[in-house]
Amino acid sequence: MKQVVQNYKSGELALLDVPVPGCKPGGVLVRTAYSLISTGTELMKVSEAGMSMLGKARSRPDQVAKVVQSVATNGVPATYRKVMGKLDSYTPLGYSLCGVVEQVGDGIDDVKAGDLVACAGNEHALHAELNWVPKNLYAPVPDSLAPRHAAFGTVGSIALQGVRQGESRLGEVALVVGLGLIGQLVAQLLTASGVRVVGADPDPARCELAERLGAAACGDPASPAVESAVAELTDGHGVDQVYLAAGGGSNQPVELAARLCRDRGRVVDIGKCRLDLPWNAYYEKELDVRFSRSYGPGRYDPAYEIEGRDYPIGYVRWTERRNLACFLDLVARGRVDVEPLITRTADFDDAVETYRRLKDGELKAVAVLFRYPEQVAEDGPSAHAPVMSVPAVPGGARASAPVRAARAPVRLAFVGAGNYATSMLLPHLAQRGGVELSTVVTTTALSAANAQRKFGFREATTDLDAVLGDASVDAVFVVTRHSSHAELTRKALLAGKAVFVEKPLALTQEELAGVLDAVEESGNDRLQVGFNRRFAPLLQEAGKRFGARTGPASLRYLVNAGRLDHGSWYLQQGTEGSRFAGEGGHFVDTASWLLGADPVSVYALAPSGNEDLQVVLGYPDGSTATISYVTTGAAGFPKETLDLVADGKVLRLDDFVRSSVYDGRKRWVSSRLPKARDKGQSAELAAFVRAVRTGGPMPVPLRSLVATTTATLAVRAALAGGSPVTLAEAR
Repeated sequence: MKQVVQNYKSGELALLDVPVPGCKPGGVLVRTAYSLISTGTELMKVSEAGMSMLGKARSRPDQVAKVVQSVATNGVPATYRKVMGKLDSYTPLGYSLCGVVEQVGDGIDDVKAGDLVACAGNEHALHAELNWVPKNLYAPVPDSLAPRHAAFGTVGSIALQGVRQGESRLGEVALVVGLGLIGQLVAQLLTASGVRVVGADPDPARCELAERLGAAACGDPASPAVESAVAELTDGHGVDQVYLAAGGGSNQPVELAARLCRDRGRVVDIGKCRLDLPWNAYYEKELDVRFSRSYGPGRYDPAYEIEGRDYPIGYVRWTERRNLACFLDLVARGRVDVEPLITRTADFDDAVETYRRLKDGELKAVAVLFRYPEQVAEDGPSAHAPVMSVPAVPGGARASAPVRAARAPVRLAFVGAGNYATSMLLPHLAQRGGVELSTVVTTTALSAANAQRKFGFREATTDLDAVLGDASVDAVFVVTRHSSHAELTRKALLAGKAVFVEKPLALTQEELAGVLDAVEESGNDRLQVGFNRRFAPLLQEAGKRFGARTGPASLRYLVNAGRLDHGSWYLQQGTEGSRFAGEGGHFVDTASWLLGADPVSVYALAPSGNEDLQVVLGYPDGSTATISYVTTGAAGFPKETLDLVADGKVLRLDDFVRSSVYDGRKRWVSSRLPKARDKGQSAELAAFVRAVRTGGPMPVPLRSLVATTTATLAVRAALAGGSPVTLAEAR
């Protein structure tokens, strides 16, 4: 299928061939009929992409701050790779469309194949021939509404949410500053609710259009016409509300709002304009400044948008989806007229040229639609207990000998191509000799196409079964969200593939048991979990310097994890597990490797009110490892520090930048600071590829992987029970 994409680094726009997205549970696969270009938001993004790197930085100071913090935490080289990886990737455009349901996912019962729906979301309602859309981001289209008009649903919802924030009442007067697409819709919605509207825009054609569609008066904000109209309609008191629907760097809109708003009026920001509020003017009138967040309640909440959890109507009357349905109804009943707003309807094949004309100012438009051709669809695809059993590794598991010729490349397939895969794994593999990147599989078509372009995969697809059935694929990398790791690993093992799965291996004991059942059923134990820290060069060298122990050891591991950004999928604990369940295996594995044994007990404490954890692991020889996993520390402090004490010696690791060993009066310090924090990914991947090529043992024994996973899962049980959990081998 085809999709409009842009490279934010170069500014390149393209109509790219990408795989068809899969139809996941909780949503529908929609074939697009019409999609709407947001001539404000999208053109701003297109313009930013054409800027120099300095210009991009100036336009997004929030992202610059994140980069600075990443440099402090991860170092310049790793941050540079991460930033350049993001910039030099294709990103999607679009967020408002109408189309026909092609396939219905599990759990959906309000629409069926063939139904017409309006769809929303900058990750789900893209300028693409097919989109997977979760339940709360689509709404059925009324029978009397034309598809080209239903494509306005998302943008109409944004305008509608802004009007709701203004709390307008019958008979009031409102000023709408900016009469682009959003401003025109705001003006119509206010007029439909009995509010008299004055519009302000420097474009005479837009002013004339707004008046034709119901505004009382419109004019250039720099002229006296707007002020005169407000004075006449309000008897000199000023408007009840001002809606800022303008963009750009001028502070004129907020100054105009202060001048023309009545005492204790409301100012609602809908667009993205400069907001240097003149303090005296806003203070003296005690103006109420409000922000309107996109389509309405539910926006940016993964539980609502992705997982489909609705808000009870008694508590939240107008959600994202209800706003979408309401706007469609208003258009269907003729209360809002979107047809006069359509400047041009372009064929989807002409998308790149259409964007160019808009960007260059050659095409001046309020709204532009893409019309899609009809075509044949492409084939797509417990109870808490003080004792927890460590599952026994199945006996008789056999490692299949390599089926390739000795000098043939190891053929790898990737399931998932997110940020970690593309920044920390694929760059190492793409440079490694004797490796062929065969196929990349994702549910989002564009991410597969990006990975194929950047790393040279032979194929990109959304069909996992085809990859598992491909006899030429030697190993499968599972680099998806945590909740899918165990099931994908199980399928790949049953297909006879060697498997590299990023941590965690499993989120529950049942999932872990399912993986081991697959090992027993298939006889295939070719499994590696991405516990890379034991392979880090500084830690390896320090471990050799420390030498063998004769007595018990005490290990302290401080993980300054920090807070997650709002909206991160790591916060979706209902589906993705806790943060420690997701990444705690890293630290358990590192401790166990340094201590040379698997843990036999787990105790955990958590302060109330945050995600901080204190985890104490006990080992057979009396050694202990304390993992302090904290989210409330200072952002500038190193992320990981480790101390191992035993036999009069101390090993110290400082955030994979320096390591040292103290032995009596002797002291060894790593000879040089590495250019980047090497946490062992490259060495781990080399060991895995070597094992696949030679048929030799996996880098970490399966028994150790199972023990680490069990200990990580036991933390939750220890927290719930308030007492240590004994880890006993299953008999």
